[in-house]
Amino acid sequence: MKTKSILIAMVILVLMLSGCASKASNNAERQFGGVEEYAMEAPAAEPMPLAADYAESEKAMGATAAGVESVQMIMMTASLSIAVDDPTVTLDDVQQLAKGMGGYTVSSNLYKAYTSSGVEVPEASVTIRVPAERLDEAMQKIKNMTGDAKKYTLNETISGQDVTKEYTDLKSRLRNLEEADAKLTEFYESATNTEEALSIYSQKMQVTEQIELIKGQIKYYDESVSTSAIAVQIQSKETIAPLTVAGWQPSGVARDALQALLDFGKGLVNLLIWLVILVVPIILVFGVPIYFLVRWLKRRNAARKQAATERWLKENKPDSIPPVPSDK
Repeated sequence: MKTKSILIAMVILVLMLSGCASKASNNAERQFGGVEEYAMEAPAAEPMPLAADYAESEKAMGATAAGVESVQMIMMTASLSIAVDDPTVTLDDVQQLAKGMGGYTVSSNLYKAYTSSGVEVPEASVTIRVPAERLDEAMQKIKNMTGDAKKYTLNETISGQDVTKEYTDLKSRLRNLEEADAKLTEFYESATNTEEALSIYSQKMQVTEQIELIKGQIKYYDESVSTSAIAVQIQSKETIAPLTVAGWQPSGVARDALQALLDFGKGLVNLLIWLVILVVPIILVFGVPIYFLVRWLKRRNAARKQAATERWLKENKPDSIPPVPSDK
């Protein structure tokens, strides 16, 4: 009896270390304490090779974890925004496309919108799932529903999420929990009294709950990887038509004015680049020496005038008008 209780405690310990939810782990710890106390009070039984059993159990658990194969798991999602003649018809076409490709519709919505001139038009949004290997094919077929895929595909996005690590971890945890559940089942079937059976049953219910939870998460990943989601926004071509007043399109004039402004800015920047790269070096090479030469000549001329004035003042009367010296 004591040996069986200790083995039960070992299975619970493996369960706690397998990375289960915190609530289940806390419950397991409390139950582990109860089993340990019960094991100490239980009557002695025939001795068994506990060390060998423990080593065999650890070896089995390690082999189970190592046996989880790593498979590349990528969840692909896409979004499209298109303009069509009749969003109502296209909404039905997209749903039929998903069904015909082996997929299904997740959600759809049809509502009203208004053009710039106040005309009421329908708009729609739909999310479908198609086989992952046919994602590109489905995207192209939806864009072709516009009549001109290049012109009326307003936005297109494709992204992927690698969930390989999370998926592998879930598979490993599931196998460990299933091993623990099998052990607990053996202990429960060989229980000799009600108290022992109730204790094992409580642990078995917690393991079963965790197994079902992880199976649900694994199923979600399997479905998300095997099929790709496409969110499609469908609007009427009338909502993106340019504003026209008696054949005149203000948007076209504004576009031309903006282009002219950009061309002017481009020419101005090009001129500045030429000035910096070509003119500035020429000024540095030739302009600076000329500047200092002119400055020196002016200073020399001023000094000569000053000297001539001083000589004249020494030779003539102070009230006479001094002659203007020659620059020669």
